[in-house]
Amino acid sequence: MKLGFDMIANYHSHTVRCGHASGTERQYVEAAIEAGYKILGFSDHTPYPFEERHVSRIRMRMQELADYCSTVRALKEEYASDITIHLGLEAEYYPKYFDRLKAAAEDEGVEFFLLGQHFTGNEYDGVYAGMPGASEEVLRQYVSQSIEAMETGAYLYFAHPDLICYDDGTDLYKEQMRLLCKAAKRLELPLEINLLGIWSKRHYPDPVFWEIAAEEGNEAILGMDCHDPEKMYVPEAIEEAENMARRLGLRLLTDLELKLK
Repeated sequence: MKLGFDMIANYHSHTVRCGHASGTERQYVEAAIEAGYKILGFSDHTPYPFEERHVSRIRMRMQELADYCSTVRALKEEYASDITIHLGLEAEYYPKYFDRLKAAAEDEGVEFFLLGQHFTGNEYDGVYAGMPGASEEVLRQYVSQSIEAMETGAYLYFAHPDLICYDDGTDLYKEQMRLLCKAAKRLELPLEINLLGIWSKRHYPDPVFWEIAAEEGNEAILGMDCHDPEKMYVPEAIEEAENMARRLGLRLLTDLELKLK
């Protein structure tokens, strides 16, 4: 296999612990090496220390965090001569619990967070933002909560920032997405063109969003968001994302190593 563009890094990779992915960590590493990546970031869906006995069905449990981290660290050492591996988590910003999550992640040596704001509120008291027909209230909350998340300075980049499923092309959608893009630009936080969204034909990447991102001068990065080692490399999706970035004049980053040092 040979990667298109200069996509030497993929920081968006999951594991079976999230409950909706397949394959072992080793299989993800070997798939990344075969594809030609130089850098692989594991960023499985973070656990959260919910107090209300809320059991999330899309993330690992807190008691699984230590094993996740030790497994990735062992592979990082084993494959050091073949590929650079980073240990991360894809983490929503849930204000009530975020400080406790950060402390737990730091104790385990987590190197980075990706912002993947799937829910508003604190998950159990909010709504899934990617459901069709999101209301004006949900749109506004998604944007304000995402901006608050970016302002923490805790995140490496914003994964699928256009996950919110509001009526595309409306003035309100454009207004709110411009607020989000301006904040990302101000905070120098890259935005992810999500390749899972492309190959699985989801409602994102949203063309209206990315036109606004290009106008605001946001930096972009490609993320495979792979939940299966076989999807570590999807050349058609990579090519489509590259073509969109080229057409819009988006600056595509090849890696974020300086931000991880």
